[in-house]
Amino acid sequence: MFVPGRRPGGTTGREVLGSERRREREKEQRRNAILRSARKEFFEKGFRAVTVDSIARRSELSKGAIYLYFKSKEEIYAQILLRDIDKFHEKVESLLDPSRSASDNLRRYAEVYAAFFISDRELFRIFMNFMIQHNPVNFTPNINDHIVRSTNQTVVVIEQILQMGIERGEFPRTLDIRVCRNALWGLLNGIIALHLFTGRENTREERVRNQVRGGLEVFIAGLRSV
Repeated sequence: MFVPGRRPGGTTGREVLGSERRREREKEQRRNAILRSARKEFFEKGFRAVTVDSIARRSELSKGAIYLYFKSKEEIYAQILLRDIDKFHEKVESLLDPSRSASDNLRRYAEVYAAFFISDRELFRIFMNFMIQHNPVNFTPNINDHIVRSTNQTVVVIEQILQMGIERGEFPRTLDIRVCRNALWGLLNGIIALHLFTGRENTREERVRNQVRGGLEVFIAGLRSV
């Protein structure tokens, strides 16, 4: 007997669609689990010492299963960077508050930047490894450019804050926005790198935050006197 909406074999179109969605969710969960395991591998061993085999072992999957989701170790590494850079960008893209002074916006940016990496030291080490060593893992040009573009999105906010400060007369019009942007970027990364992996664990967060606040006040004073 034919039942409208039911396919041969006793399944309805809705059931098939539900099954497909469930498989997609399971695939995404598996993919995310691989990325989490790979991140720990890269953090503990460094890029060159990690293999697809070691990622598979930590993920409790076969090597073949890894290749169902990723073409190479480089692609896995790139996806970790891109996902985490995007997470940070989401935090800072709406950070600019016109009701605040440019200095206060810079302070807020620095706080968010420090807090993000304090809560995720693995990401900071991986991110710095990429930034310091230009394309250290031989990404394809497309992947390398994608990572650089995504990273640049996060520093555009600094440029916007500096521009706002110039337009409002808070900072001098002679200010070189690009130089100042790079200086602030270096200041934040330098302080975090100096304290994030050294010293007593129970005082680490406080040291990073205090140094970022102190360093930023010196930076802002310098902007105003240029």
